[in-house]
Amino acid sequence: MNIIDSFFNWDQITAILPDLILVGLPNTLILAIGAMILGSLVGILVALASMSKRAILRIPARVYVDLLRGLPVILTIFLLGQGLPLMGVRIFGDSSYPYGILTLALIAGAYIAEIFRSGIQALPAGQLEAARALGMPHGMAMRLIVIPQGIRNVLPALTNQFIATIKDSSLVYLLGFTVSERELYRIGQDAAQQTGNLSPLVAAGIMYLIITIPLTYVVNYMDRRFKTGRRPENAMTGEHDAANLTTGAVAATPAEPVQGAQR
Repeated sequence: MNIIDSFFNWDQITAILPDLILVGLPNTLILAIGAMILGSLVGILVALASMSKRAILRIPARVYVDLLRGLPVILTIFLLGQGLPLMGVRIFGDSSYPYGILTLALIAGAYIAEIFRSGIQALPAGQLEAARALGMPHGMAMRLIVIPQGIRNVLPALTNQFIATIKDSSLVYLLGFTVSERELYRIGQDAAQQTGNLSPLVAAGIMYLIITIPLTYVVNYMDRRFKTGRRPENAMTGEHDAANLTTGAVAATPAEPVQGAQR
């Protein structure tokens, strides 16, 4: 069997495309987006706790971040996705799908917490001090001034984490999804096992690339945009004022002899 027939069999690829597009792609995006939304909420709370002066908040936050970042993703999925139901924690019933989202969210939350923490700590300390000097409580100053700026600074890193979560979603098939809950990798793997051909897995890989490559360029654009920044409005206003003054001076120049003649 040659390479083309093993990896790029067009009949195998076209046969698997409907399932990849109609079932695998939506489920992959649901898993990744759901995990990122929940992970962002967890991440920002853990980030604030890790920067707290209270050891009762700071120590558990650091333990959570270190554990979830240090363990392999596949092991965390097994421990949480299968361990929680075995412990009797069946808040989602018998479906493994929500456990997949929860597990990915907790993994992403550990990385997002560090992203938020670095973004917040990169801001000048004087901004928080100025807000406190104006009478703002610490919580209000963080919520209205510090956190929004920190989020803006870390948007490229959050997009990178979203890409990583999309790829990590290929491992939650280990929890045992139903046919309608399968994501891209599981559909490609099932077809490859049934046919003995790797072309379905190549098709699944292409679908991942269709999602992640545009996001990579979005990250690069955002990174360049935030590094260069916008031109200050006052500088632009100053240029317009200078142009107006120059125009006014040019317009007034031929009028001077006339005024002198009238005198």
